[in-house]
Amino acid sequence: MADDTTTVELSKEEKTVIDAVEKLNVVQLNNVVKFMEEEYGISAAAPVAVAAGAPAGGDAGGAEEKSNYDVELTGAGDQKIAAIKAVREITGLPLGEAKAAVDGAPKVIKEGVPKDEAEEMKKKLEDAGATVTLK
Repeated sequence: MADDTTTVELSKEEKTVIDAVEKLNVVQLNNVVKFMEEEYGISAAAPVAVAAGAPAGGDAGGAEEKSNYDVELTGAGDQKIAAIKAVREITGLPLGEAKAAVDGAPKVIKEGVPKDEAEEMKKKLEDAGATVTLK
């Protein structure tokens, strides 16, 4: 996290684990993450704010709503195949590229999309079990 100024000190054993993880390719790392999620009930997804409020200071009239959004797939969910199908439908990507996008989540799959269209895409992906953030 960019705002976190705390430095984490790792033990020799922890450094060994980090070194091993850094050597994994994307597919291997994805398998490790999925195993940890299933085995230990933890998630590697970054915490996401549930709702964006008015800027600090509170002048809601001064804040202008965005008209275009980036649609970011933050997680595939339990129905990975359904998520891949939804990504293909939204992006027109071939199967391999859609699978890579889902496996590489979090990943922006569509940029500069009008609000209504972005919300439709978000709904399709969420209906497929994926988690999505509009940026």
